[in-house]
Amino acid sequence: MSKPTFASTGDLGDKTVTFAKLAEGAYAYTAEGDPNTGVIVGDDAVMVIDTQATPFMAEDVVRHIRQVTDKPIKYILLSHYHAVRVLGAAAYGAENVIASRRTHELIVERGQFDYDSELGRFPRLFQGAETIPGLTWPNIVFDGKLTVDLGNRPVEIWNPGRGHTQGDTIAWLPDVGVLYSGDLVEFGATPYTGDAHLADWPATLDALRALKPSKLVPGRGDALQTPELCEEAMRQTQAFITDLYAGAQAARARGADLKGAFDSIKAAMDPKYGDWVIYEHCMPFDVSRAFDEAGGMERPQIWTADRDREMWAALNG
Repeated sequence: MSKPTFASTGDLGDKTVTFAKLAEGAYAYTAEGDPNTGVIVGDDAVMVIDTQATPFMAEDVVRHIRQVTDKPIKYILLSHYHAVRVLGAAAYGAENVIASRRTHELIVERGQFDYDSELGRFPRLFQGAETIPGLTWPNIVFDGKLTVDLGNRPVEIWNPGRGHTQGDTIAWLPDVGVLYSGDLVEFGATPYTGDAHLADWPATLDALRALKPSKLVPGRGDALQTPELCEEAMRQTQAFITDLYAGAQAARARGADLKGAFDSIKAAMDPKYGDWVIYEHCMPFDVSRAFDEAGGMERPQIWTADRDREMWAALNG
């Protein structure tokens, strides 16, 4: 069997974009499992949730927004700090960039490392990388919850708990039951857990369940238009996280090293999840973090471009 191509460097095919309407003024920009962008339109302004990886790629989101509204794009919300989500911000000309305090902390601590790391992992998602002016810095930083009114359209913004990262932030439209979850929830796409808090993530998903969303925009995957699909996405994500972490705990208990843990966990999870988007990309990073957390490492290690490739070679050698 040939060795897997590093991360997503072999994924170069074009994806079909869908701009789905979930409710009046609530949209999702999706592309066959690529990172999603949310769009919320009020009477006075537009909010964009996650920006794409480069200003060049974000220009296509702007084109879709302009097909439905000429309102100014005043707000960008960062669901978390990962480069593939945030570095396209400059394309929107927004006055305000919103992030949780826990996300701001991660931008300060590891934003540039993550930029360099993800640029090497996802060449197709970083088209027009030369248009990135630098890291995206929030000018509105909040703790807990924040409400922004776009003009007869209140958007409830919330850092509900640790999961995909420590700073995961959701947007909730209570009047229409639409949830923008960021990477706390995926649909038919593999959760990336390299910077996760796996023991906490299920409880954070339960907090989202309590909202009883009728529609949901996951981090990756199609926009979900029924309560049943919303629950299915949360259930699938929770099952993956639970299986991954339980496998790492079992590997630690029997004294396995990281390579041994990777081989056993992947063998167990391949039949259930192997056809999900970016599965082969994510699993080495996912198992590495799960193994660390199961061993007592509370705060995720920082991924760097060098560490990415060293880990990949060790686990796929």
